[in-house]
Amino acid sequence: MIDTTNSPHVKLKSIGIGDCRWTDGFWAEKFKQCEEVMVPHMGTLLKGDIGHGYNNFKIAAGLKKGKHQGFAWHDGDFFKWMEAAVYIYAVNQDAKIIDELDEIIEVIAKAQEDDGYLHTNIQIDGTAHFSNRKYHEMYNCGHLYTTACVHHRVTGKTNFLDTAIKNANLLYKLFQPQPKELSRFGFNQSQIMGLTELYRTTKDKRYLELAEIFINNRGKSPVVEDSSTEGYPIGDMVQERVPLREETEAVGHAVLALYYYAGAADVYAETGEQALIDALDRLWDNVANKKMYVTGAVGQAHFGASTRRDKIEEGFLDAYLMPNATAYNETCANIANAMFNFRMLGIKGDSRHADIMELVAYNSALVGISADGKHYFYANPLRYNHGQREYQDNRDCTESANREPYIECFCCPPNLVRTIAKISNWAYSLTSNGVAVNLFGGNRLATKLTDGSEIKLHQDSGYPWEGNVKITIDACKQEPFEILIRIPGWADQCTLLVNGDASGEEISPGTFARIHRAWKPGDTIDLKLPMDVKLMKGHPFIEETRNQTAIKVGPLVYCLESPDLPEGTRTLDVYVPSDIELEKQNDPDVLGGITTLTGNVHVKSDERTSMYEPIGKPEWKNTSVRFVPYYAWSNRGNAEMTVWLPVVWK
Repeated sequence: MIDTTNSPHVKLKSIGIGDCRWTDGFWAEKFKQCEEVMVPHMGTLLKGDIGHGYNNFKIAAGLKKGKHQGFAWHDGDFFKWMEAAVYIYAVNQDAKIIDELDEIIEVIAKAQEDDGYLHTNIQIDGTAHFSNRKYHEMYNCGHLYTTACVHHRVTGKTNFLDTAIKNANLLYKLFQPQPKELSRFGFNQSQIMGLTELYRTTKDKRYLELAEIFINNRGKSPVVEDSSTEGYPIGDMVQERVPLREETEAVGHAVLALYYYAGAADVYAETGEQALIDALDRLWDNVANKKMYVTGAVGQAHFGASTRRDKIEEGFLDAYLMPNATAYNETCANIANAMFNFRMLGIKGDSRHADIMELVAYNSALVGISADGKHYFYANPLRYNHGQREYQDNRDCTESANREPYIECFCCPPNLVRTIAKISNWAYSLTSNGVAVNLFGGNRLATKLTDGSEIKLHQDSGYPWEGNVKITIDACKQEPFEILIRIPGWADQCTLLVNGDASGEEISPGTFARIHRAWKPGDTIDLKLPMDVKLMKGHPFIEETRNQTAIKVGPLVYCLESPDLPEGTRTLDVYVPSDIELEKQNDPDVLGGITTLTGNVHVKSDERTSMYEPIGKPEWKNTSVRFVPYYAWSNRGNAEMTVWLPVVWK
């Protein structure tokens, strides 16, 4: 993943790839499915004629005849799938994975031009290099660098790293002098993250220098159409109207913005520039507290305008403008939100960033893939009603009533699969003298503290279905060190025990509880989190949630889906009494066994033929319904769904 071992401005350092492994429970099951289904199945798509990703490299290498297929940034999507495969290998050590990747890497190296250029769409079509930023060349470069660094760290091989270095050297040669004609490139900022990671891997300072140049270039040029921008929106859409250090608002394409912020966080981790972190703190607050859904999703609209009246796509709207049925919430954007927060967690050591990582992981990220691991959502609304929207003319299926087996714009599926493959690396961080527990679930950690001493522990928990977390020390140094335990912001009351006794530490929601002592093998930490059902409300400025509620248990957001309603009842007919009592139960007949919620709601027919009509007096019927986790919806046929429901106050 990202290697902050030697980053001077990081409080919580990253653990090594594969140091934490899921052993049982929620994420262990997801990782197993990722290993056995998600990554192999996606490989058949991308290496075959449907996904055509590997074919593009073969054609560019002269090994196959044909035309480029997929969007211009499809190389980057293929690299993300390769990255996911490396994470799987880091855990299972299956040599067949590396053999397959070596074969692919050899083809990619053949496709690379002598000067280091690599971008199959442009190479196959004969387009001039770096002539127009709409081709997303930097996006492909960034994912090439990240995947190559991860591959090198896990395998020790340099075959892919050599390709990345050759390409990065070309970028440095072209962009370091900062010629005017290239000044507006780099808007799809995965290359900033990738260059910083390449610097961390090779220690070549040129790559960090170039990463910062790409940050500094934003907001320097007049926001006008020119030959390098034709065919793609300008201004706030690509975060080029205001320099990052002066920006106060998250604007434009949500993925571009959050990749930009994540890249800037990576650069700050190395440079410590105060203006950068001040800007990132402002932008984090704007996203988290004014433009983020209850599921952790971001990017409210497919099409719209920024507050500065620039056309935007797949991005941020005004503060508190949070539509539900038309919410776009691209899976990539939601994941980018978690990526940004993971970096901010390292820099700040503030558990609220881990709260958002977790919120995204269980809700707005995981909803992007089906229960069978083979179908995908690109956009993720919080409400879907039959007859309200039709998606029939959407050629690339970015908005769909059901998950799709393949999406022409294939950026989200491999992004999600690589996130599931690597999320164990988010579970722990290293402090200056100890370890921080960021995420919960059955896992085993075997790593080294920053002083080089060994630490082994394991975690037993039925989280997120249950709130009991037990951590057992298996091996450690004799000298005292600290263990930080995240107390989620939603955990109003919890208990923390050490070897069965009260820890004596301050426990406050939204912080890390710090336990510093001399530990020994066999010592235990027991965290008991309250997994109470909570009825959530939105900020009063959010018009679409006025007098409505969403249901949340721990990190999980629940929804109402039409398969769990009486026949003939629609989600629009359902109202939640404010005193509703919801009972948890494990339903083995629902998606292999998940915890659902059952309770009595009020139902009234709400069929209308006109836009407006008198309210009349409702005739209520009481009925029992079942709520399922939001991530699990749309696995039981074409269904209506809603996260927010109107409240009847008692």
